[in-house]
Amino acid sequence: MFLFCVVLATLQCVRCGPSLLHVSYLVSFLISSLVSYDVPMKAATPALVTLEQLGIHYVAHTFDHDAAATDEIGYGRAAAHALGVEEDRVYKTLLAQSENGPVVAIVPVNTQLSLKALAQILHAKRCEMVAARDASRITGYVVGGISPFGQKRILPTVIDESTLLHTTIFVSGGRRGLDIEVGAVDLIDALHATLGAIATVND
Repeated sequence: MFLFCVVLATLQCVRCGPSLLHVSYLVSFLISSLVSYDVPMKAATPALVTLEQLGIHYVAHTFDHDAAATDEIGYGRAAAHALGVEEDRVYKTLLAQSENGPVVAIVPVNTQLSLKALAQILHAKRCEMVAARDASRITGYVVGGISPFGQKRILPTVIDESTLLHTTIFVSGGRRGLDIEVGAVDLIDALHATLGAIATVND
């Protein structure tokens, strides 16, 4: 099926001429084909369903979840290594809590979340991390597979400002072993997120 899609899109470009418009069409067509080919809809997570409903272009990347590597360097960095992607383009979705309720914080996997900076952006007295069990209950996702998309309820979201340094970034697709590559601006807009300097470099 995927091969058929490739041939069809190529023939359309040949008939219409190698204009920029048709090259762009071919790229979008192939990306869409790759998404459905890589992750069948029957295996779709709430995150993928949400992206489809919003009409946001994305590419789903599956990889072998390595428990040993995860124990040593964490879920996010293990995902970056498995995908062969620079760590600063892979972002982890964390759940913190202020006196006003839970908040989603998204930072590169090779950094740590600054709870002090997060509290300042939220105009809160203080923030603390939510326990893993509570994070799963609130988001509907297992730890290590928490996606910023398709959570059980919409929460305030703050994304580290380094996101804008990249055209696309990677976030969890809603389960371990699945990451989504999505446009940085699309991510910010879809989540109605606030940008801020909330990441600190790991020691």
